[in-house]
Amino acid sequence: METRINLFENATAAKFMKRFANAGLVLQQSPLPHAVQELVSLRASQINGCGWCIDMHVKEAAAAGESAVRLHLVAAWRESTVFTEAERAALAFAEEGTRLADAHQGVSDETWARVREHYDDDQIAVLVCLVGLINAANRFAVIVHQRGGAYEAGMFAAALA
Repeated sequence: METRINLFENATAAKFMKRFANAGLVLQQSPLPHAVQELVSLRASQINGCGWCIDMHVKEAAAAGESAVRLHLVAAWRESTVFTEAERAALAFAEEGTRLADAHQGVSDETWARVREHYDDDQIAVLVCLVGLINAANRFAVIVHQRGGAYEAGMFAAALA
């Protein structure tokens, strides 16, 4: 399976993708802990089958000090003991916000209440934006067959510089 088009090399798509990536930088500089952002992005990417984004977020999280054990257990976070209650709430939020077709109400009231216990309004706003952003990124990469495996930590930030 070959990549169909490089969205950063097409003039129109590159303009859009640069702005899209800059939206991601706003979230990275937010008060939501970086580890939570990477875990949420990784889980949504796993659900959506986006090899490129899984590769990117695993490597960025590892470079930031995330343990291999936690990264390996993200897909089975409910059956794992290595995540805090706050992280578990964020992972549930990521799953429900990603699986909209499976849950007509989107994020359940129960999950929303759990997120509210651990995060303030600014952090919740970032979670909402992050779930929307990573799901869009997953779709871009899956549609054009952008495959995982070649990403190196820091590569995305370097491309935006």
